[in-house]
Amino acid sequence: MSIRRVVPNIQSDRFDESRRFYHEFLGFEIAMDMGWIATFASPSNPTAQVTLLAPAGSTTPHPSLSIEVADVDAVHAQAVARGLPIPYPLTDEPWGVRRFFVTDPNGTVISVMSHRP
Repeated sequence: MSIRRVVPNIQSDRFDESRRFYHEFLGFEIAMDMGWIATFASPSNPTAQVTLLAPAGSTTPHPSLSIEVADVDAVHAQAVARGLPIPYPLTDEPWGVRRFFVTDPNGTVISVMSHRP
């Protein structure tokens, strides 16, 4: 499996304050901001990132981590073959990623994703 980056996802009830903290105080650049999710990247190391998530408005859990892989379909197939819990199915998202959520043995929900061409 080729892992490209690992990003912690922080659920925030104080989204605007958190956005200012990571951008203005710590100096992260805003790599993506969709209003309910924002990703911040280090200006000197763009794969060093942090993502903020607004509280979920659905029953789908927020993942604690996002792991970008080269081939999300292959990783999904491995997860299914191992019988791992998948709380969010393999989905093409409108913002250009293909992802699914898997739960690790500790109950941590992880988003495994690839960018679509």
